[in-house]
Amino acid sequence: MPDSPHLENTISSPVEFSGVGLHSGAPVHMRLLPAPAGCGVVFRRTDLDNFEITATGRNVAKVSYATSLMRQGVLISTTEHLLSALLGMGIDNVIVELDNLELPILDGSALPYTLAFRRAGLKPQRRRRQYLRILKDVEVREGDKFIGVYPGTGYSVSYSIDFPAPIGRQAYRVDLATGAYERDIAPARTFGFREDEQKLRDMGLIRGATEESVIVLSRDGVQNGPLRFHDEFARHKVLDLIGDLALAGHHILGHVIAERAGHAMHTALVSRLLRDRSAWELVTVGAERPRTKAVHAPAATLAPA
Repeated sequence: MPDSPHLENTISSPVEFSGVGLHSGAPVHMRLLPAPAGCGVVFRRTDLDNFEITATGRNVAKVSYATSLMRQGVLISTTEHLLSALLGMGIDNVIVELDNLELPILDGSALPYTLAFRRAGLKPQRRRRQYLRILKDVEVREGDKFIGVYPGTGYSVSYSIDFPAPIGRQAYRVDLATGAYERDIAPARTFGFREDEQKLRDMGLIRGATEESVIVLSRDGVQNGPLRFHDEFARHKVLDLIGDLALAGHHILGHVIAERAGHAMHTALVSRLLRDRSAWELVTVGAERPRTKAVHAPAATLAPA
């Protein structure tokens, strides 16, 4: 992949995915197309006369068990894994065509995306990337849950979780400027507890979940292992957070800390951040010494549990 961290990138050629939505269970075909500089990430519903929704915080809709976008009543659901992969791989501009309301869950991680992007290659564009540099602390709290973003160099994320056994407490930290996303974050899969399955299905959720797309847990342990990482659960929360924060519209220059947060708090932070214009500035990075860089890690390998 080209080493052009200070420039915007798109993909060199189209990539396609087919599958079912995690929550809707609906079949979907999705195609990603190269897009011009300054375009950003734009979703296009080919089943609805190519209606377009830009991936920005102002279009955030439902944010309970997944992050969805809506404009004029048209929905795009479960966007976080794709948005995470795009940001993690340094892809700024792409058109995402899909023929249903929900993105495919694939294997429950961002790995299928990163592998496809590596095969397609990245194309540097004649536009310097703008970064959202954090100037002061911005925080969201809800009981014992918390998320905040703070001034700092690069783009680092720290996430702590606390779930019932067999997960318990886990924490993970990553600095995206090191090129760690593809290797250390993208393969981490979504997860759920078997005892919650019927309740979620009664709510109209996880209709497309299978043991090939979700880590299934019981009190006795992982039912469909092995895990890809011993702390895969915390890593997946980092994956989700990176995707949700991509709705700020720019790579962040700063440090994000989350404690038992979720999609709703992730997107609440985006909204609060964008409303407080004194909390950030947009900067470009010259070719001499970038403050952050796109991910160009070696091809992903799966670590044993």
